[in-house]
Amino acid sequence: MKKYFSYIIIIILTLGIYSCSLYQAAQNIQKLKFKISGINDFRLMGISLTGKTSISDLSWSDALKLKDLITLKSFPIQFVLNLDAYNPNDGNSSPIKSDATITSLDWRLIIDDVPTINGNINTPITIPASGQSVTIPLMMELDLYKFFSDRGYDKLIELALALGGLNNDLTRVKLDVKPSVKTIFGTVTYPSWITVINKTYSN
Repeated sequence: MKKYFSYIIIIILTLGIYSCSLYQAAQNIQKLKFKISGINDFRLMGISLTGKTSISDLSWSDALKLKDLITLKSFPIQFVLNLDAYNPNDGNSSPIKSDATITSLDWRLIIDDVPTINGNINTPITIPASGQSVTIPLMMELDLYKFFSDRGYDKLIELALALGGLNNDLTRVKLDVKPSVKTIFGTVTYPSWITVINKTYSN
């Protein structure tokens, strides 16, 4: 009987040590880092603004179409926002090498400090522990007039060109994200929103 209890105690101690080691390893997993890296394929009312600095850079017919926006009270834009995700758990800069899969990524788009639309990813995205970032293209579609109707036509054109034109001013865009990440130690949901900008990685 004593021998039996000894085995039980050894098993319990082993499981306890293993659980503590697993917990410690999970604590050592570093959070993913995010950064806005660019805006691609920016369109206003279906018209590409890529490489443009003013309406005069557009064809006569496209410029005429945009003039109709004055009376339509609508300013529909579409673009791809590139979000870079970096996994610091490469075994060199962190104690553990571990791939991470983003299973959910709630996001909120902020333009000129004004919250606009929100969404999530459609499929999980794996960020390997390779020291390389992975670009996540997020499709954005919204009506600028809905959020900036007080600015007037000229200011809205200026904003659209600043975001999607030649200069591509990313300082006017932020992205709040709240990821759920699956690792070898289980799924971790970030407890609060992270505000992502273009200059440095946020985590």
